[in-house]
Amino acid sequence: MTLNALIEEIPRIGPAYIKKLNKLGIKKVSDLLFHFPHRYDDFTNIISINKVKAGETATIQGKILEIKNSRTWKKRIVITEALIEDGTGAIRVIWFNQPFLVNNLKPGQIVSLSGKVSFTNEGLYLSSPAYEKVSSFKFQVSSLAHTARLVPVYPETEGLSSRWLRYILKPLLEKIIPELKDFLPPEIKKRQKILDLSLALWQIHFPKNKKMAELSRQRFAFEELFLIQLERLQTKKRLQREKAPQVLQNIQLIKEFSANLPFKLTDAQRKATWEIIQDLKKSYPMSRLLEGDVGSGKTVVAVMAALNTISAGWQVAFMAPTEILAQQHFQEISKLLKNFKITIGLLTGKESKIKKTKLKDLKREEFLKQILDPITLKKYNGASKKIDLVIGTHALIQEKVKFKNLGMVIIDEQHRFGTEQRAKLASSNQKQETRTIPHLLSMTATPIPRSLALTVYGDLDLSLLDEMPKGRQKIITKIVPPTARKETYDFIKKEVEKGRQIFVICPRIEKSQITNHKSFTPLDSKHLTGQANYKSQITNKEMLSWSEVKAVKEEYKKLSKEIFPDLKVEMLHGKMKSKEKEKIMKNFKKKKSDILVSTSVIEVGIDVPNATIMMIEGADRFGLAQLHQFRGRVGRGLHQSYCFLLTDSPAKKTYQRLKAILTCENGFELAEKDLKIRGPGDFFGTRQSGIPDFTMRNLSDLPLIKKVRQEANLILEKEPNLEKYPLLLEKLKEFKKRVHLE
Repeated sequence: MTLNALIEEIPRIGPAYIKKLNKLGIKKVSDLLFHFPHRYDDFTNIISINKVKAGETATIQGKILEIKNSRTWKKRIVITEALIEDGTGAIRVIWFNQPFLVNNLKPGQIVSLSGKVSFTNEGLYLSSPAYEKVSSFKFQVSSLAHTARLVPVYPETEGLSSRWLRYILKPLLEKIIPELKDFLPPEIKKRQKILDLSLALWQIHFPKNKKMAELSRQRFAFEELFLIQLERLQTKKRLQREKAPQVLQNIQLIKEFSANLPFKLTDAQRKATWEIIQDLKKSYPMSRLLEGDVGSGKTVVAVMAALNTISAGWQVAFMAPTEILAQQHFQEISKLLKNFKITIGLLTGKESKIKKTKLKDLKREEFLKQILDPITLKKYNGASKKIDLVIGTHALIQEKVKFKNLGMVIIDEQHRFGTEQRAKLASSNQKQETRTIPHLLSMTATPIPRSLALTVYGDLDLSLLDEMPKGRQKIITKIVPPTARKETYDFIKKEVEKGRQIFVICPRIEKSQITNHKSFTPLDSKHLTGQANYKSQITNKEMLSWSEVKAVKEEYKKLSKEIFPDLKVEMLHGKMKSKEKEKIMKNFKKKKSDILVSTSVIEVGIDVPNATIMMIEGADRFGLAQLHQFRGRVGRGLHQSYCFLLTDSPAKKTYQRLKAILTCENGFELAEKDLKIRGPGDFFGTRQSGIPDFTMRNLSDLPLIKKVRQEANLILEKEPNLEKYPLLLEKLKEFKKRVHLE
């Protein structure tokens, strides 16, 4: 049996279990083997019955003297009770609602039992222990799977338990492991003291001890990080072999632009602009990430880079993740460039327009012609019809959109676009006489901790805007418990009376479909239980609490009908049609509405200077970095602004986490705290990325990342195409299909 074999070929797996495994994304043998435990139950405390103590977790081995089923009178729960003795004493064992055990376990059999020792008036007993039969008292612990050792506990789904997975995995590992070939080069394993693949795979599922469990985890964390680095560094080195437009710097033009700004550039903005302009001069494509906090002035830096590129005769494409943001960029950038003879175009799924000296709507066909062929067309207002700067959404990467001479691509909130989308815009969507790859400038307002940036954006050079413009006022931030809700509403009413506007953010669009709460049994939060798709790895307890989270539609109804019936309240969410969203945002900016109830669709880039309050419902449902993004939507005007974090969670941990945003105004510092508290999976979506949880945890380990990056560099310097490492090359190809850290 090979790693690529379908799970149908594994003995003892029938159609019903195939469906359940598929829910967990397990379709091939390799998927099952690399479905790693998320924790271990420590059942290594093997003691004789006469030494057991109440409250401890213990493993005992003994003979079954008797076993029987009975029912409780009131709840009709089936209780299976057994009596076990080992020569030093006897102890009762009780299981609940597992009547089948009387058929599996018979008097006279020797069993190994692991579980918690409890106490009642009738004495000590083992409560619902894990069990397995053994042939005699003389056996090897290594032969066991469910008791007397570190026992793996896996991500589960309904009807598919960790016990069943262990039952399938142990014989499968015994069969597969002798055939495995390790793709990691021997020299790397030797230098880094890494376990061989076969040993690591066995030990991660059935570890000999805690040290071996950790060493096996380190092996797989290293290999995933190593593959990430190889892929990113290969991309970077490949780009450096490509030809790009050499854009000469126009310092005089940049000085003229900055002199016309109504504010003074920060030192960070000047430094970032200089770094970008130096990159644009190179003969190979720039690939740079401009990372800055909310309000740090990334757009102005991008516009200076665009202006420099356009002045050299090249076109620039500026892509935003939403139509609202694309329209806003079009309006703001048009103002910034109003003193320069530049034609700016806007292209979204719904509209196409240009602006030179005045705004003009164009049919899409005419618009596309003006991007592609500036020479054969007539003049417009005395200038070339060529569109110099095209601002748009995903519409920019449609097949019909072709550029005459695309020199630079700017992507706002680049993590919202996949690698293929970025590559498509940056390379294939152009018609040029001399084939070149445009320079790429990516931007993000989500501050990324250095360790994550090195790992996930290893193919990009970094420019940081870690300085805020002078005069930016401090936003007063408060955590609002349920008891202070009315007081908060009263404050909002007063702000609206002063002429101010309010954002209200909710985590959901509408109320959860889960209404029959009683049908779900809350589980321990460490156990993962399955529902379909994204629900497959959240607990029922989490599902219940999530169903109670504030929903936009419900909140809109409550605020407009009950709390503020005399105010104009609007609603905004991602499922609305583009024209409807645009109309609502325009009305809000024009002060035609007082309160905007929205989902996180307004997280990035929305600029309403008159909005002074950001009220976030269910604040504990968002990461610190995202809360910081929301907060950055206010405080953009002359008036004092506020951010209210509303939570109904009584948990002390929730308050401690939210407290970090009260004392911390720097997005980079907050991102580091968020990384420590929630882990890297919440930055990129662990299950969406295809990277295991424990590898995600290692994304915050900067020394490890540097070590891995060094190894990846060494191997690529020696063998850029990895031809002498066929197993590694094959693994890297498979990895690229599986993993997408976007």
